[in-house]
Amino acid sequence: MADAFNPPGVAVPFGAFSNAAWQPPGRVLHLAGQVGVDEDWNLVGPGDMVAQARQTLENLQAILRSVGGEMDDIVSVIVYVTEMEPLMAVHEVRKEFFSAPYPASTLVQVAALVKPEFLIEISAVAVIPDSRG
Repeated sequence: MADAFNPPGVAVPFGAFSNAAWQPPGRVLHLAGQVGVDEDWNLVGPGDMVAQARQTLENLQAILRSVGGEMDDIVSVIVYVTEMEPLMAVHEVRKEFFSAPYPASTLVQVAALVKPEFLIEISAVAVIPDSRG
């Protein structure tokens, strides 16, 4: 798990993320942006960012598990969304997958993702401890 923190003098995060995270020893894994599709490219939750967020996080979790990793090995994420309105509900879903201290996070609103029906995409960086890798 990353040593994440929120230093004094900086606004405390409003959601399931931290302002910074130290990278622990281990192997660094860069996870490509994932979207809310199952392994057969079926969209999960058309028009529902929360459902797509859950599937997106399940995809990241599956990648991590394939190499002996866990969601708590993620040190940072970049989240791309097409609208901000469901953001707090998405943070509640993130809490199902991450525990505090949360990974560092960047959120970007975009006009569109690779397909118009995709509402959220998440990429991540994880550090898998040598003992599990």
